[in-house]
Amino acid sequence: MEGKVIGPGPYRATKLWNETIKLFRGGMPLRRHWANFRYYDCSFTGSEAVDYLHELLRRNYNFGPEVTRYQTVQLLKKFLKAHVIEDIKGRHGTEDFEDSSHLYRFPIQSPLKSFPTRPLLRDSFDLPRLIRWDDYEELPQQENTAPMKSAVLTSDLWNKRHSVAIGDVHECKLIRRKEITPKQVDHIWKSMTISHLQRVLGLKSLDGVLNPSHVNGKHIVHNVFSVNKAGIVVLENKAEDMPYWVVSAMKCLANWPNGNGTKQPVYPGFERDVLKTVADYFQRLKAPLLTFHLYEVFVNILSLLQEEELATEALQASCLLLPPPNRRRLQLLLRLMARVCQNPSLPPLNDTIATRTLMVQMFSHCVLGSRDEMDLDELLATKLVTFMMEHHNTIFQAPSKLRSQVDEHLSHLKRVQIKYAGSDTDFSSSPAFCKQISRVESEENKVIGTQTPLQELLEGLIADKELPAKDKRKRLKQFQRSYPDVYHSRFPTEESKVAVIPEKTPRLKPHLMFLNLKKPFQPFQRSWSFRA
Repeated sequence: MEGKVIGPGPYRATKLWNETIKLFRGGMPLRRHWANFRYYDCSFTGSEAVDYLHELLRRNYNFGPEVTRYQTVQLLKKFLKAHVIEDIKGRHGTEDFEDSSHLYRFPIQSPLKSFPTRPLLRDSFDLPRLIRWDDYEELPQQENTAPMKSAVLTSDLWNKRHSVAIGDVHECKLIRRKEITPKQVDHIWKSMTISHLQRVLGLKSLDGVLNPSHVNGKHIVHNVFSVNKAGIVVLENKAEDMPYWVVSAMKCLANWPNGNGTKQPVYPGFERDVLKTVADYFQRLKAPLLTFHLYEVFVNILSLLQEEELATEALQASCLLLPPPNRRRLQLLLRLMARVCQNPSLPPLNDTIATRTLMVQMFSHCVLGSRDEMDLDELLATKLVTFMMEHHNTIFQAPSKLRSQVDEHLSHLKRVQIKYAGSDTDFSSSPAFCKQISRVESEENKVIGTQTPLQELLEGLIADKELPAKDKRKRLKQFQRSYPDVYHSRFPTEESKVAVIPEKTPRLKPHLMFLNLKKPFQPFQRSWSFRA
């Protein structure tokens, strides 16, 4: 594979268009051609352009060997319309490109597409903030039950349970969030799904890739939970489903030769007519199944196809963003394409084109398409649809990591918590998006974030006047063993420690307690007397 690899990022489709034009202009052989008794330098025939560009696209990593000559001709028609090339008389736009000996040339400068200008989205992409414990309610006391007194632990019991004693436990209350509404659940799924997609794509921002206002959280929840045993989404409104005759035709092809449930007479070429019926329905849809809004998302996923596991995870998250009717049609279509390609009993569906190539060419533009006519959507769709067809059994499963993260967050919100008096800070909430910082800043924040509350704890222990001196010295010693760095920063010298910590009163040893130390010690003298 050759060519510059365009990685994931904003406006990737525009970058691919401009890069293809540069490669075509820079490598297309130019020479003198004769036409109508005149010669034209620096020109090329239509067939020469098709030959060169077709080989260029097939060898390019961003497109691959699936590109056909027909698709190359369609791209050159777009080039002629966009004035990337012109005929030898300078005509372009209204003319139709011909794969023949008709002569063409490059204009002095082929125009490149400019990047769209759009207002930058606000922080967090205007996503609803993840629900936190900012809004809570106290649990009601049970009737006919005396309220429990707040627990107060003695210093001895506290020392047994904790390495650092900080005093008595304040009065606490049980709290919980108000009931989570279905709309809030939709917002949580929307926020966490987009955050998950951004992480999988490896992007710092989704600006220029996805506008969150085009994402419906209700669609995500429906696509995750409203599915049948086969994993295909089930629609609430049956009027949004495909017509019965289309579904019957798809079943007939998918289960050939046992899928003719209607008992219609089978004649030579019957299977081709059934395929044409299905193709006509999908090709007449007003918009591609992956929608115009998500075009840049799926174009970015194309850069991940070499990493199969990562690309599959990105497709799992992206397909959750689809409206349920689109997701259902796409699931059934890809399953049909895979079964047709793998069915050895099915007669050839075309005399010159292999069945696999035919299926991809016939339906790729129905799956992925750009609103902009001057785009490489046909080439990109071929590569994407080929991958999706080969992995259709896995790309429509909800990402397991995402499901566990959402379930954990919802469980946290429903969990009853303890709130101490005077504490209004919620340390358990997690933001939807994070800002990347350097390793040095991370280490500094780690030290500051850890030491600040410990320093406050130490100062509070020193300032506690109600704590007996004996207990205070004991707890300070425990603090010193547990957090020597914080303790040393507060007491760098012995003098600083003596000025704050009360001195220990000296105690006499038991065998000296009865001695009068003010008088000098006199040994015991015993008198002896003798009788005559």
